[in-house]
Amino acid sequence: MGSYTRRSGPSHLSPGEHRKAEGASRATTVLELKHHSPATISDQPAGSEGYLSRLLAADAARAASLQLPRAASLQSRQAAAQVPLTSGIRFQTLNYVTTIAVGKDSSGAAAKLNVIVDTGSDLTWVQCKPCRTCYAQQDPLFDPASSATYAAVPCNASACAASLKEATGAPGFCARGGGGGGNERCYYALGYGDGSFSRGVLATDTVGLGGANLDGFVFGCGLSNHGLFGGTAGLMGLGRTELSLVSQTASRFGGVFSYCLPATTSGDSTGSLSLGGDSSFYRNTTAVAYTRMIADPAQPPFYFMNVTGASVGGAAVTASGLGASNVLIDSGTVISRLAPSVYRAVRAEFARQFTAAGFPAAPEFSLLDTCYNLTGHDEVNVPLLTLRLEGGADVTVEAAGMLFMAKKDGSQVCLAMAGLPYEDQTPIIGNYQQKNKRVVYDTVRSGLGFADEDCSYHM
Repeated sequence: MGSYTRRSGPSHLSPGEHRKAEGASRATTVLELKHHSPATISDQPAGSEGYLSRLLAADAARAASLQLPRAASLQSRQAAAQVPLTSGIRFQTLNYVTTIAVGKDSSGAAAKLNVIVDTGSDLTWVQCKPCRTCYAQQDPLFDPASSATYAAVPCNASACAASLKEATGAPGFCARGGGGGGNERCYYALGYGDGSFSRGVLATDTVGLGGANLDGFVFGCGLSNHGLFGGTAGLMGLGRTELSLVSQTASRFGGVFSYCLPATTSGDSTGSLSLGGDSSFYRNTTAVAYTRMIADPAQPPFYFMNVTGASVGGAAVTASGLGASNVLIDSGTVISRLAPSVYRAVRAEFARQFTAAGFPAAPEFSLLDTCYNLTGHDEVNVPLLTLRLEGGADVTVEAAGMLFMAKKDGSQVCLAMAGLPYEDQTPIIGNYQQKNKRVVYDTVRSGLGFADEDCSYHM
């Protein structure tokens, strides 16, 4: 979730098992329709149509919020670290999740917590005891009293004022009690555009990920939390300000991180989140192509880039919105939002090619307005969207990112993109369109890199 803001059933698209048509270009891909037992999704609430609709509604609120400006010491140096990154479907979220270790008890053991990975947020936070208002999470609540390395951030620390204000939009405030002790400490209040929030003590503790221990890591110990975080324990902030994980570990990992988002929701496959610039972790099949990373002082946590052109199924599209600057790339938004002129052009060309292939139209689903009935089809030929970025890099959306299955029987499958209400709003490239890509964020050299990669590793 950004500050200030499917296991399919009997029949579903299996993007992780797609194959390229004989002699076809990268512009189109054939997807096979697989059949699975309904029992495979019986324990997945996020696979139901109603739940999917609610999640997309929440995604709409997040995307809308991103249009508005937002009013540590480390040990055992290590050049890179890597942690598994999985679909959050088992946590009832369409975002991606990783596991971190927080704190150390008297035996040296840490709490293992699953958190959402979000490039549109800065402050990392987890739900903590004693929690006054907490949503239901699958992991036990983190107990700061059990951690020998936990400490509340004092009120006179810079992290409590300027850093926290830049990260959340509001400086910390001082109060006594809660979060493991009666001394005066710094409290934070973080709100999100969909109405979600986290409030609690700003603290430091040891955080472990990928074999690296980060001592004195500043995070939020949430005592009052509410919102659409599924059953996760909190959120990892990968934004750009001082309190983000990227900034706090810059001296260790060089301000570089990357991820590979898996296309499948299978429990035995996972993508990866890599900290540092060691490309030996990558499994990309194409070279990483870079474009300029743009910063917006009015929205300091966010990562922007310029999109100069687009094509669908190999056919170029033209629109007044192409060439506009400051397109936001965000792992915490699910569905990409395009400028109205660009979305109309992309939708028209996609519909022209898809309808010509004989697929009948289906009703709209939530914010998705271009849907089809694929009942009875064993495979579909999907036109792919390619974006031309500033500097000449081309990024082609994986077939897994083109179609969203609204109904498990394939009778309602939609183009997984939406248009913004107004032309001058900020376009967003969401996580659904980033699947099976190695996406590299180099904050020191101000570059965003993209490469094709099969992100469904079997662990």
